[in-house]
Amino acid sequence: MPKTTRLTMAQALIRFMTCQRTKIDGRVVPIFGGVWAIFGHGNVAGLGEALYAVRYKQPTFRAHNEQAMAHAAIAYGKANFRRRFMAVTTSIGPGALNLLTAAGMAYVNRLPVLLLPGDAFANRIPDPVLQQAENFTDGTATVNDCFRPVSRYFDRIVRPEQIIPALNRAMQVLTDPAECGPVTLALCQDVQAEAYDYPESFFEERMWMPRRPRADLGELTVAAEALMAAEKPLIIAGGGVLYSEASAALTNFAEATGIPVCETQAGKSSLPDDHPLNMGAIGVTGTSASNRLAEEADLILAVGTRLQDFTTGSWALFKNDGKTIVGLNVQPFDAHKHRALPLVTDARGGLDELLAALKGYKAPVRWTGKAEKGKTTWQVEADTARASTNAQFPSDAQVIGALDRVFGSYVVLVQAAGSLPGELHKLWKASRPGSYHVDYGFSTMGYEIAAGLGVKLARPNEQIVIPVGDGSYLMLNSEIATSVMLGLKLTIVVLDNGGFSCINRLQMATGGANFNNLLKDSQHDTLPKIDFAAHAASMGAFSEHVASIAELEAALEKSKVNDRTTVIVIDTDPLVTTEAGGHWWDVVVPEVSSREQVQEARKAYEQAVKQQRVGN
Repeated sequence: MPKTTRLTMAQALIRFMTCQRTKIDGRVVPIFGGVWAIFGHGNVAGLGEALYAVRYKQPTFRAHNEQAMAHAAIAYGKANFRRRFMAVTTSIGPGALNLLTAAGMAYVNRLPVLLLPGDAFANRIPDPVLQQAENFTDGTATVNDCFRPVSRYFDRIVRPEQIIPALNRAMQVLTDPAECGPVTLALCQDVQAEAYDYPESFFEERMWMPRRPRADLGELTVAAEALMAAEKPLIIAGGGVLYSEASAALTNFAEATGIPVCETQAGKSSLPDDHPLNMGAIGVTGTSASNRLAEEADLILAVGTRLQDFTTGSWALFKNDGKTIVGLNVQPFDAHKHRALPLVTDARGGLDELLAALKGYKAPVRWTGKAEKGKTTWQVEADTARASTNAQFPSDAQVIGALDRVFGSYVVLVQAAGSLPGELHKLWKASRPGSYHVDYGFSTMGYEIAAGLGVKLARPNEQIVIPVGDGSYLMLNSEIATSVMLGLKLTIVVLDNGGFSCINRLQMATGGANFNNLLKDSQHDTLPKIDFAAHAASMGAFSEHVASIAELEAALEKSKVNDRTTVIVIDTDPLVTTEAGGHWWDVVVPEVSSREQVQEARKAYEQAVKQQRVGN
């Protein structure tokens, strides 16, 4: 008979987690970096007791908001290029549902996180329990069923032995480069405490290494032939380049072929900003250097990218009707998008194999020369946008310039939503893989500060810099207190523009009236003037409000030597944005309106949509 150990389901789950390993840079490390937990009924007695028993082996972190915990865990996985990840546990009801936004973000961005929400009683004897949402037509349904559409794998554990196959499947998904995403195991609270004789083999140490599937020879040949016929080839580097740790392979491929490279939001930092073949950001938030090439390109090698609408300018950016797309991606779903020639393979290995198949191919010198000239022109435009002026309220770009002058590019910059991702995508000079950490797949307001915790845990020796708008700050700022409590130093710059300025500008661009975005245009009896510096100080951070770019730079210099989180607040202009670069984005304008501005915007919209290439 196989040897067994009698444990509760929760104890078995946690013990299993502590036995999972990976190898990074030749060093064997636990694959789980820890567990984030807010305890309540539904997890305090089961998982709480199990986590306490291994607290020195598997650290448990406490935060102030369940959504923030999940953001921190997801950021940890992203910062580790999906090689390591974390788990998150909550009570049932609102605790569980607070994870949903983060689950959606991880799902869209293909990032690993193990979600362990408590659930109702499997035996149903005490039903309905506190916080249980009863479904009148389905006795098996709980709020955790909401996780099904935003989980790559979902399971509900109603017997203690079910955790064995569930965890094996969870690990397969969390470590698979093609399937990677959030896993939700809904843990019935009574089952967490039930005991079972678990086989000792279940707790054997296991090593999980990234799978690197090779390219199909037929697909490789077709892709190579298409590339060798190209006169104006262009590479789009997506997040898959970073997750495959393929930056060196991409650099080698670009230099050997002379093909210019553009970067998506997720792929930014794949190449150093100062590499002569790195044209920078592409698409709606792209540089003029990238977008001018994209308009002419006759072949687009899309490496590790989902080709979402911000990358493709809502499929109006690529104007060459004779273009070919080669989709080099580990996920077939992405590789086949928009009638691409699929090359289903790991990014690192695929680039190496494709380069060998090109037999010395070089992009035409005139094309490479045009790219390098365009980059020089863009650098002048970007320097102009970043330069300090005497304006009463500086622009986001000028704040970015200050951050660059003080810190250079040797920090990890964290951001997610509002005006800043567009400006940063164009203007931030990322120097190393992973130094640009932005969620723009889900564009999750409130991600920023919480994500900084996860990035700092993953990269404890790095300076973590978080520029954040006042809107995102107000949505989720509680983890400033957590950063102080855990000794995780962050540098946070709050750009106070008086509301949701990004959407206000979009509203204006589509002919809409200024309405319900900036605080001054929203319904109010008293217009608030929020003292963000005092608020941050109340949570234990160093903080100050500055009145100019010069004062901002001085405060940033001081933040370098502070021993805990620093929050610096500066008032900024809600309307000014970088005019250079960028591209049209499909935001539908109403066909009928009594407002002349909307009517004019509709005419412009109807002309713009004619540039879209439907289906390709």
